Amino acid sequence: MLPPVPDQREGGLGAPAVVAVCQLAPVLGDVEGNLARATGAVGAAAALGADVVVLPELATTGYAFSDLEELRDLAEPADGASMQALTALAADHDVVITGGFAERDELGRLRNSAFIVDGSGVRAVYRKVHLWDNEVHLFVPGDEPPPVVDTRVGRVAVIVCYDIEFPEWSRTAALRGADLLCVPTNWPATAIPPGERPEVVVHAQAAALANRMFVAVCDRVGRERGIDWAGGSAIIAPDGYPLALADPDGAEQVLVGRCDLRLSRDKSSTANNDAMRDRRPDLYEQVATTATSTEV
Repeated sequence: MLPPVPDQREGGLGAPAVVAVCQLAPVLGDVEGNLARATGAVGAAAALGADVVVLPELATTGYAFSDLEELRDLAEPADGASMQALTALAADHDVVITGGFAERDELGRLRNSAFIVDGSGVRAVYRKVHLWDNEVHLFVPGDEPPPVVDTRVGRVAVIVCYDIEFPEWSRTAALRGADLLCVPTNWPATAIPPGERPEVVVHAQAAALANRMFVAVCDRVGRERGIDWAGGSAIIAPDGYPLALADPDGAEQVLVGRCDLRLSRDKSSTANNDAMRDRRPDLYEQVATTATSTEV
């Protein structure tokens, strides 16, 4: 028997979409095997009624590249074999799929990218803007805002991992009309005080609450070149509270939650307050234009 799907919080406006995150353990360099893992996980999510499925960052290749040569050998164009396979998978199950891949762009530059695909093809490619640690020596950062794609269940946006730690970036997705922000991640594990969640999950909860929108984070597991991963996958409601959290055992797993994405279009918190309307961008200019905190 399939497990029950957690519902969205009280106040739903109609039939919800089912959002799934597939926490996987990609194997570095094993593109064929990683696509097989994704295929099995998407199939399991579809069996639970998923409409939108999120895969981890760099789901097709693994993450801990030793150098540019290794990365270049694995990177693919946005219309390459992996995207074709994922598009066919989306068509087979009538789902929207987001996740990460190592992209070789039209000029041959290497990108830490994310995709949104459905049965009609590749709907959007996003190139990670905020690069983490050794990524700065491997990838060229993106310079375009998060894409927001109209799908059959609502407006879906995507950013990647470290991007979620910049409030301006999740707010950009919200201002562009996102109902659901998908965040493929590879979060390295850190020491967590007893009773606490990984700090990166707290970032995602804050983004959901501040922007009154659903956030679906798909992390990875599996040790890779000495790196352990947080396994911090989560589906978070617009009130900032999780609908689903990964079990803290470091295992591959599929999380699902019913999300009435129309709730993301109501930004009010009281009869007198609205998360977007109450903004004071005229006072925030310094935040956006100051290079470092020491110059404030």
